[in-house]
Amino acid sequence: MSYGQAFPLSAAATAASAPKAAAYAPDLAVRLICPDCRDPNPNIREEFGSGDLVCGDCGLVLGDRIVDTRSEWRTFANDEGDDPSRVGAANNPLLDGMEQLDTVISFRDGGSGMARELQRAAAKSSAGKSERNLLSAFREISNMCDSISLPKTISDIAKQLYKRADEEKVLRGKSIDAIVACCIFIACRQAKVPRTFKEICQLTRVPKKTIGQCYKALEQAFNLNSGPPPANPTGAPTPSQASGGTSAEDLLARYCNHLNLHPAVQSVCTHVVLAARQHSIAQGRSPVSIASGAIYFCSQLLGYPKSAKEVGGVAGVSDSTVKLVYRLMYAEKDKLVKEEWLQTGKASWSRLPAVEATAAK
Repeated sequence: MSYGQAFPLSAAATAASAPKAAAYAPDLAVRLICPDCRDPNPNIREEFGSGDLVCGDCGLVLGDRIVDTRSEWRTFANDEGDDPSRVGAANNPLLDGMEQLDTVISFRDGGSGMARELQRAAAKSSAGKSERNLLSAFREISNMCDSISLPKTISDIAKQLYKRADEEKVLRGKSIDAIVACCIFIACRQAKVPRTFKEICQLTRVPKKTIGQCYKALEQAFNLNSGPPPANPTGAPTPSQASGGTSAEDLLARYCNHLNLHPAVQSVCTHVVLAARQHSIAQGRSPVSIASGAIYFCSQLLGYPKSAKEVGGVAGVSDSTVKLVYRLMYAEKDKLVKEEWLQTGKASWSRLPAVEATAAK
């Protein structure tokens, strides 16, 4: 079974690249047959005891001194099957073509300093500069993803993207930290758990402008937004989805989870955000501001109140920004809240704090 290459180049980049010469490959059509039997389907056996390659039909020795590939020790296992003596870590497909076996030199040298010199020589001879940079970037991606509790799938996507960018020399001249930050940012979007530019900047200490430049280069090279944008319940794609960005409704689940809100709040928040976009309420505000304002509005409306300071602390915005978006939604609350919510008692206007009181806090 063959698999497509991860993050293939876009059509424009593929056409611009020069055609490469065909790599050498052995002719797999060549077969070893017995010269006496001349059977097209030969019965060739490997006699590891004598080190010979023997025809199973006539007994003619076809070769000698073959290499015994079996284990060097016996296995006293009750069940038959593969030899469990062959142990070790599985091969990493991200390190294909690289030496994956490490050489560890002890620090104990009696104070002579020889161990440090041997470690330095082993590091230089074991891998080239590009391979050392690749391994260092992989370790940094894993550490950063673990620090914010991102799953391993996102870490693997970021590593694949980094390796493809390194192979195609897309971000030549950019620092490793900037490329790592951009790969994590794109991997989060690919896995449908987006993170904002601000969160990635706080994690990697890389300026937002630098991450944006790397993102544009990778987006153009690998055509990251080739797929059709998902549509909202109204039938039209959101502006942020059409441009490949993060929408406010993508952030609601994570923010509501951090605030320990009832699951019903998230579904109401999603409806409020979509209705606000449809009626051009809070237009021009960032997705983080709209999401935080909607959570504050819905938590008060449904009777699970959270203060503006709590919501702003989770979303990474000031409480004044949360209150500003809340005032915009409060002014158009009739367009955002369904009438059936009020009739069934699920929501109540009396729970919403007045705009004057909100502005005075």
